[in-house]
Parts: sequence; C-alpha cells; structure tokens
Amino acid sequence: MANFDFDTTWHIDAPINIVFDTLTDSLHWPDWWPGLIDVQPLATGDDRGIGRTQRFTWKSRLGYSLRFTICIVRVHEPSLIVGAASGDVAGLGSWKLQQAGQGTRVGYCWQVRTARPWLSLFSHVARPLVVWNHQAMMSDGRLGLVRYLDELGLMSAGDIPRLEP
Repeated sequence: MANFDFDTTWHIDAPINIVFDTLTDSLHWPDWWPGLIDVQPLATGDDRGIGRTQRFTWKSRLGYSLRFTICIVRVHEPSLIVGAASGDVAGLGSWKLQQAGQGTRVGYCWQVRTARPWLSLFSHVARPLVVWNHQAMMSDGRLGLVRYLDELGLMSAGDIPRLEP
C-alpha cells in the first residue's frame, strides 16, 4: 500500500460560515468541483452531520477514477469537518477553516493509503504524477468554489482566474 499525506491551503474571499456551509453541502460539490463525477448519499447522520456517509466518484486528470466512501466523524461548526474514507483509498480527510479578515483560510489535510492493488502499484511507480494530480484537482476545486460563490453573490471576487482545460 502507498501512503499519502497531502496538505492544501485555500484563501477564499467569503465569510467563514458561507465557506463552511458550502463545504458541508458535498452533494452539490459536482456543481462546482471539476473532476468530481458523482456524490451519492448513503446515510444522513445526526443534526450536526456526524455519521453522514456519502460515496464519491472522482475522475483524475490522469484518466483513472477513484471511488471511496466518506463518513463524517467530527464537526465543529464553522471550523472543522473530519471524515473517514474507505474504498479505493482509506484514511482521514479534514477541513480546517479560520476567519482571515473578511475572508476564510481553508486548510485541507488528506492522509490516506491506497487500498486497491492496481492503485498501490501505480502510486509507487508514478508517485510524482499522483502528487501532481492531487494538487491540480485541489486547485481546480478552489477555482470552482470561488466561481460558484461569486455567481451566488456570496463573495467579492475581483479578478476570478480561468480554469485550465
């Protein structure tokens, strides 16, 4: 199995509660996050979202697909969402939000290991490509979120960068 420890930071010019609400509404992520093909609800969880379980299908820039389930295990509104992953990858993902002036600093930590033999082999051989792919998809997510919030009038985005094809 290959282990990965990814840390991503986004700066979003929107209030923390808006960013938190958008990130907790993962059923709508495919509306704004390129590469996310589908999200299927499996369990609703409690009133804070603990126990909410969803199946995600991602199509990487490298052409392979990843399917995994995320079960929310911890939530502290509006600053933390932690989910346990199982499927093609297994581990933990955590969104950490902090108010930064009028905007929000978003940190995402994805600590996973590959769980499928083909993916483990590919990840060992092509590790730099896997890292590049993750970084590119996270960058696409940030740009998609900025555009989405701007279209809803929830942020002041002066010059919104274009997504690369």
